[in-house]
This record gives sequence, structure tokens and C-alpha cells, in this order.
Amino acid sequence: MTTTVLEARSVTRRFGSFTAVDDVTMDVAPGEVVGLLGANGAGKTTLMRMLLGLLPTTEGTVQMLGGPPRRERRRRLGYVPQNLGLYRDLTLTENLAFVADAYGTPAPALPDGLSRYADVLVADMPLGAQRQGAFLAALSHEPEAVLLDEPTSGVDALARATLWDTIREQADRGVGVLITTHYMQEAQQCDRLLLMSQGRLVAQGSEADIVGSTRALVVRTDDWAAAFSALNDAGAAVILDGRTVRVADAGRDEITRILTAARVDASVEPVPATIEERMLVLAREAR
Repeated sequence: MTTTVLEARSVTRRFGSFTAVDDVTMDVAPGEVVGLLGANGAGKTTLMRMLLGLLPTTEGTVQMLGGPPRRERRRRLGYVPQNLGLYRDLTLTENLAFVADAYGTPAPALPDGLSRYADVLVADMPLGAQRQGAFLAALSHEPEAVLLDEPTSGVDALARATLWDTIREQADRGVGVLITTHYMQEAQQCDRLLLMSQGRLVAQGSEADIVGSTRALVVRTDDWAAAFSALNDAGAAVILDGRTVRVADAGRDEITRILTAARVDASVEPVPATIEERMLVLAREAR
């Protein structure tokens, strides 16, 4: 029995003098949802494209479904790229028929929420419906592994929840899922997280594993803009959450001193750190 559906071993990818992925080792097991997190430019999409065999590695090796990423193994994968992989000048039905012909499988039936778009050009469909259609196309041949590159970007909360129901259904039937995302709330729905920064894998495990002992401070003040500017100028790891200023990995006395020097009247209280704050700390350490 295959213990992993996707593997990378000491993988590096360079484009000229630029290193997009730097010595990354990771895997995805059957039935596991693995979240690949990181800022834009962290190397997530490049790593995913190497796992798919769409980009060769500069160093290291990748495997899918027990072997090198060859055509016969790629037929057992489902993939939703950032551009969704649908032809915008074809209708949804035509797109699904094309995918079915490519895999030699019956075209999937449209669920109730998509049936109204059966004969609509993809270019004229709402983004949420496009993403649901891309999921349907990628899963129509019952793949053993699914790779999803920012699959819920730009859709509303209800559509995002529906897509995540589909992801969990796939994992429940034994499919290994690798998903990149910018949404920290989605990280909580993954079984395991991989955190990339500047091409390197800087942390992995559960959300609690990654946050670890990192602490944060919440700054409450009516003059939140001045507080943010003062702390940012001082080099603190500061995040603006609405109009609440948060600072990661900093001492309370030091933050109070900075605010006092800037003549900002504020209270400073310790709070548990979020994974986004831990990501910021790790990114700063990786510079």
C-alpha cells in the first residue's frame, strides 16, 4: 500500500540566479489534507508544479503515487490551478465534456447549484460558480491525489465553506489533498500545515505546533494609526486587525516604551499568538 501520494526530497528549483524553492522535503499521505501556507512569492506554486511534473527540479527528487511524475500517474491526479484550468470561451458543459473525454470517463452531472450555468460561457459565470466547476472537473475521474492552488481565493464565505465540504469528502474517501491558501481560517481545517518563506520550509505540523511558544500583544487605543506607525517604524512585528494593533514576539515593556515615546495613549495586553503572527515572525527570521 502506498504510504504517501506526493513526496519531495531535498527539492530545489532555480531560475537563473533566483532560488524559488530551496531544499524542501515534504509529503502528503492518503486521506490527509495538507495546507501549504506562505506569502506571495514564498515558493508554494513552484513546489506544487514540481510535484505535478510540470517543472523539473534543479536538485532533489519528487514522486507521485509511488513513482516519478509521468503521464500515466498524472492521470490519477486532480489539479485546480490558480487560473482554474477551465476554457473561458467554452460553456461549463463543454468544459466538463472535454475533461471527460481526456480521461475516458463519463461527464459528471451538474449539482443543483451549477445546473443554471450549464450552457453559460465560463467567462460569464460568477467566480464562485467557476471555482465549483473547476472542482467538479478536477474530481470527475475520482483521483487518488488532489492539488489545489488557491482554490477558494476571491469567493464569498458560503462558497468557500461549500468547497471545503468537498475537500473533506475527498479526504474521507482516502484522497490525499495538498492545498495552498492565503486564508488563515482555512489552515484550521487542514490536518497538517507546511509553512514556506522565501523558498524554504520554515515550519510544519499542526497550528499549535507552528505557533509554539510565540506570544503576541494587543494594543488598544483610539489613535490606532499613530500606534501602528510608531511600532512599524521601530521595527516591531506589527499587524493591523481592523483597527486593533497587534504585535508578535515582543516584550510588553518595550512596546509600551515605544508608544510612550510617540505620545500614543494605549493599553498593552498579552494575548495568544495567531498562526499569521507566527508566519510574520518566521519570515522576518528567514531574511
